[in-house]
Amino acid sequence: MNFIRSLLSTDSIHRDLGLLVVRLGVGLSMFVFHGWGKITAGPELWARIGNSMQTLGVTFLPAMWGFFAAFAESFCSILLILGILFRPAAALLAFTMLVATTRHLGLPAGEPGAGWNGASHALELLSVYVGLLLAGSGRFALIRSPRPAVD
Repeated sequence: MNFIRSLLSTDSIHRDLGLLVVRLGVGLSMFVFHGWGKITAGPELWARIGNSMQTLGVTFLPAMWGFFAAFAESFCSILLILGILFRPAAALLAFTMLVATTRHLGLPAGEPGAGWNGASHALELLSVYVGLLLAGSGRFALIRSPRPAVD
């Protein structure tokens, strides 16, 4: 019973452990299943990925934009896991997921990955990254930013 009571408590240690679990799970998943393949693929794939920026009206330098997406999904995921430059990394990942969401929503109906069903994964991750951006890394990070004293 004490174990259940401790899990339901509002101690900050539980919040920080929860943030650590989310950072590890989402960060490793993004790095392994999305980032690594993109960052190691090279300029041809980067250009195809970068073409997604057309949904935002950006048509120049697609390979650069694709590299930025690959960088976010790989290196920013590692930064997220470690808690280093946490908020900038979360912001870049959130922007990447925003672009991915608009790309899926912009695909013609009937194409694989089109519509809300296709955009759902990117939209879910966008929500997670914005939540992490607002919450911060928690106390279990390699580099923590100082928190103001609470009255």
